[in-house]
Amino acid sequence: MTSLALHLDRSAPGPLGVQLADAVRDRVTDGRLRPGERLPSSRALAAELGVARSVVEQAWAQLVAEGWLEGRHGAGTFVAAGRSGAGAPPPRRPRAPAAAGGQPVRLDTGTPWIDPRHRALWRRAWRDVAAATPPSGYDDPRGLPELRAEIAARLARTRGLVVDADDVRVTVGTTDGLRHLLGALAPGPVGVEDPGYRAAVATVEAAGRRVVDLPPGAAGADLRALAAAYVTPAHQHPLGRTMPGAERLALLAAAGEAGAVLVEDDYDSEFRYDVAPIPALASLDRERVAYLGTTSKSVSPSLRLGWLVPPAGLGARIDAQRARTHDAAPWPVQRAYLSLLREGYVDRVVRSARRTYAARAARVVEVLGAHLDGPVAGMYATVPLPTDTARRARDAALAAGFDVPLLDDYCRSTRRSGLVLGFGGCTDAELDLALEAIRVVLGADVPE
Repeated sequence: MTSLALHLDRSAPGPLGVQLADAVRDRVTDGRLRPGERLPSSRALAAELGVARSVVEQAWAQLVAEGWLEGRHGAGTFVAAGRSGAGAPPPRRPRAPAAAGGQPVRLDTGTPWIDPRHRALWRRAWRDVAAATPPSGYDDPRGLPELRAEIAARLARTRGLVVDADDVRVTVGTTDGLRHLLGALAPGPVGVEDPGYRAAVATVEAAGRRVVDLPPGAAGADLRALAAAYVTPAHQHPLGRTMPGAERLALLAAAGEAGAVLVEDDYDSEFRYDVAPIPALASLDRERVAYLGTTSKSVSPSLRLGWLVPPAGLGARIDAQRARTHDAAPWPVQRAYLSLLREGYVDRVVRSARRTYAARAARVVEVLGAHLDGPVAGMYATVPLPTDTARRARDAALAAGFDVPLLDDYCRSTRRSGLVLGFGGCTDAELDLALEAIRVVLGADVPE
């Protein structure tokens, strides 16, 4: 077993787990650790360094995810084959690896970080699916009753939204839930925040309805001509603002006066780490608010699963239409997610991701804090910048191997500029490289 002879500096900025991961990564890339070498166990190294075992586990998980280390069941953790840099030491800050197909790593708002330590529970869920007997006919269009019950219990526990299984409809993601809701609404245009979620705009237009641009949070907007207004109150997409309580009450009052439905997209509310998660808007008014949730940020976008809690009176219309078209979420996916909920997988990956996002948000604030206009939450940070500066920063990040979206890509009639920097779908090292590329541009723009 290799002795690492490491020292962690508790006075240095950044988490100890990140320091440890950086130090081990350096030893692998410069050849001091060679392929196949066995590393100390997390327990032994934690004792040697005088840190909590979770610090070492976090570092090992990060390096396994990056491909520098590999775990062997029952044997320990080893340097991955082919990862040594011996004979040709690489630069200390290597260029970011490209994504599949040679494309830049996209730092978007929707790709989550999933802790690899919980893969065993993921595999067990799919074994449960394989062992279960599928329904012989078409599924209940509302979704599996036991899954709807689990989702209802989770909403009550995490979002303050007290509903039962009969109130929940399982969907194939957020836009699918929105599509079903649009089919049950009265005629009329639909308001969508500007800047806002582009897929929601496309879904409304595909349903044959006109999109009306609303200010973020629909603050002060006249809703009287609208059938519905789509909002993201817990974490406005993409500006990141949380809708204050007074604005929530004013929005509910405006919707009530107009007879419009408020569509709440609660896409990443579980990932608050500065304060406790904000209760759902729907918890204040079940008669006026349709609630949309998704597994995309907590489990995986590719799972393609979500849920809709429609207002009273619309559920029956949605169910009838789905029954006519046999439109239901796939049974195997529902059954797998049921297992993931029951086995605690979802709670574990959410807790792990929340800690990871908190650490990465701190890194973003450390580098770009002077350009931020509010706290960072969730898995991305919005950085307001002048148009020319934003484009030069985007180009510098792209030259370093990263695709960072521009804020004006999310705008329609409004004009805002800046960057929308996602930090879920990358490693810590990749985030540091992207931040450094952006910092160089912004540093050059600071007047002397």
